[in-house]
Amino acid sequence: MRPAHARIAWVALAAGATATAARAQRPEYVAPSGVAYFAQPDSGAVAQAESALQREPRNPERILQLERAQAGVRQYREAIATLTKGIAANPANAMLYVDRGHRYISVREFGRALADLQRAAALDSSLYDAWFHLGVVRFVQGDFAEAARDFARARPLVPNEEEKAGSADWLWMSLSRAGRRAEAAALLGTVPDSFGAPARYPYVLRLRLYQDRVKPADLIGPADTGDVQVATLAYGLGDWYLVAGDTARARRYFERAIASGGWPAFGFIVSEVELGRLR
Repeated sequence: MRPAHARIAWVALAAGATATAARAQRPEYVAPSGVAYFAQPDSGAVAQAESALQREPRNPERILQLERAQAGVRQYREAIATLTKGIAANPANAMLYVDRGHRYISVREFGRALADLQRAAALDSSLYDAWFHLGVVRFVQGDFAEAARDFARARPLVPNEEEKAGSADWLWMSLSRAGRRAEAAALLGTVPDSFGAPARYPYVLRLRLYQDRVKPADLIGPADTGDVQVATLAYGLGDWYLVAGDTARARRYFERAIASGGWPAFGFIVSEVELGRLR
């Protein structure tokens, strides 16, 4: 007969395996088409972060470490649960609301995302991520003028070159969709010739498309094989065609974004919405 401590350890292991199996069978998101999308296997980062959080269960940094590890393997609903517990223990921590708002976008709960991101901005108006993600939610909801205001608030707060490109890209899209074409064109004149970002960074490529420095046929290249990369580039091209009034080509690229399988990408998420608007 096993010692008591061995039986306890075995039960805990079995429970953990059952929870892992249940998680693998439960979709993170089911699209309007009925396609179900699932999390990826944990390579160890989630388990390590869970262990660290057990030692400091109220520590905001440990909470963020765990939820970001969960998000890294597309466990978005688990990340939301982690953040909800963290917010209960740290109700004035703005970053917890920012990240939960982001995760709500990933699972298409836009009303909850908006509430969390507004709360984050109210707690700390200097947070770039609060304004950027607010802009994304507004864009998804079709409030392009408000989205433009949010992205304009985000731009002076950019933390790195990648976000400098991303905020400019989304601001251009928002201004263009709001009918403010002259402001969108003027914005492109402020975009630097180079960014300290990877060569195939999608937002830099999309900005070059808007500037007529990349041809539409060259935007998605042979090196662009990642599902999120393809979804991001395809959506940008579809939006560019939509702004130009070419609905047929826009639809084609929104469909390509969906076909990429990169379901957490903002490009995939907005493509779903755009296709619904075009019906």
